[in-house]
Amino acid sequence: MIIGQRLKEARLAKDLSQETLGNLLGVSKVSICGYEMGTRTPNMANFLKLLELLDLDAKYVLGMDTKVINEDNEEYPVKMANDDIKIIEEIKKSRELYNMFCSNPKRTVEKIKSKFNFK
Repeated sequence: MIIGQRLKEARLAKDLSQETLGNLLGVSKVSICGYEMGTRTPNMANFLKLLELLDLDAKYVLGMDTKVINEDNEEYPVKMANDDIKIIEEIKKSRELYNMFCSNPKRTVEKIKSKFNFK
């Protein structure tokens, strides 16, 4: 979802409609909408052209824009989206929830999904 959100923000910042961006890219407005909603994925050529048209960095769009640092201020060799970091920070505010995620992340996600009737 982060990819679509960032594509949409960049499109709006450039004051482009989905239709205009689609025309520039050579795809339909429906395709652009799908990219932004996360229901479609552009092929590599279109992804690279989107980056160029919207003046975006691939690492930013893919959510690899923030260096991850451990408790000892050592940098990890991965990057994360700020949105992902915010989610983790919120989870850590609830010790019980954080411990549930640490002990069995898959089961915890399944419990949350069933509680809120997510698929």
